[in-house]
Amino acid sequence: MRFQEDSIDCVDFILKKDEVLTIILGGGKGTRLLPLTEKRSKPAVSFGGKYRLIDIPISNSLNSGFEKIFILTQFNSYSLNRHINRTYATNNIHQKSFVEIIAAEQTVSSANWFEGTADAVRKVLPYIREQKPKYVLILSGDQLYNMDLSDFMQSHLMDPETEISVATNAIPEDQIYGLGIVKAGVGGFIQEFIEKPQDVSQVESCRTKNGSFLANMGIYIFNTSTLIDVLEDRNMADFGKEILPRAIRERKVKAYTYDGYWEDIGTIRAFYEANLMLTDHIPKFNLYLEKTPIYTRARALPPSKIIQAVVNQALISEGTILNQCEVHRSIIGVRQLIASGTKIYDSIIMGLDHYGYFDRKSGKIPIGIGPNCEIRRTIVEKDCAIGANVRLLNEQNLQEYEDEYVRIREGIIVVPRHTAVPDGYTI
Repeated sequence: MRFQEDSIDCVDFILKKDEVLTIILGGGKGTRLLPLTEKRSKPAVSFGGKYRLIDIPISNSLNSGFEKIFILTQFNSYSLNRHINRTYATNNIHQKSFVEIIAAEQTVSSANWFEGTADAVRKVLPYIREQKPKYVLILSGDQLYNMDLSDFMQSHLMDPETEISVATNAIPEDQIYGLGIVKAGVGGFIQEFIEKPQDVSQVESCRTKNGSFLANMGIYIFNTSTLIDVLEDRNMADFGKEILPRAIRERKVKAYTYDGYWEDIGTIRAFYEANLMLTDHIPKFNLYLEKTPIYTRARALPPSKIIQAVVNQALISEGTILNQCEVHRSIIGVRQLIASGTKIYDSIIMGLDHYGYFDRKSGKIPIGIGPNCEIRRTIVEKDCAIGANVRLLNEQNLQEYEDEYVRIREGIIVVPRHTAVPDGYTI
């Protein structure tokens, strides 16, 4: 599976890359992203009109030349499994590269499912040993970044004493809560690690010279022998909460600072803002880099058709039909149909899995966005049928709300998947 031939710089580094196994963590139940995660895992959530969140770490790994990838899943994994099989499968039996799902399973040695990030990796150690990697690269399945992971690996290899490397990102003081904060000393080795501080006083000693803090990105490199050693204690289930604090006291753990854009897609608001950021004139996360493309499923869809429509600062995916409507600073997913007179502002319309009708007991309803609607600050999930004259505006500025047709989370309206919103509905 050779996606990027020119990403390989020299024979020496080809051998090192061949010794690297990437493990992408599929995440937990994703409750903070509900209702987007009601029927799928976090990494399978649609992103940017045509992608899935899982495409980001997979693409980063492939573009960096690391082409042996395990994806660990547990919750609502069918949609993710199908996407991986359709997008990254290879039929070449001699091919050493792979992108494979490993689902949580009960075995003779363990009757429990994955119980944390470290526990998930611990339970797949037999599969890791089969690959005989020298290094294990661990990524999260629900983060947004475009990182040359080979630079991260080179940093790890520069000092032969390094056993673990932690990718970090500089953040301002108001973002320290909910993240792991590190203090790096001489040679970049980590001296302190505070997981999810409650007050800035807890991490004041970690403040850098320019006043920022280094946050753990949840991206790690382990020497395989070190990984096996630190996972021996079965009471330690999580990398950030348990493995890293102990490892910093006992081992050589190095910080690597990534100075590009990085976002942890953990909440509805974070998901919403990260998507709309893509419509900026110069987005922080760039989908248009030729040497580091974001891979996704290739669909045999026709070009988008735009009929007397006004489109401003928007991403329009393939197979869409915009008919005498207005779309402003929004993302329109694949196959989406938008009828005449409808106006969409600052919204994410995820698209459709098929053209046609939404089947209900009352009869067939055309899927897509009906005529004369107004939609603002809304996420419309996949395969929804929005009737005529619907107004999704949140005029009362509700932060939390729920009824038969919509949810409001953090002030953002969300129409759950496979919802038929009736004509004239207003919120």
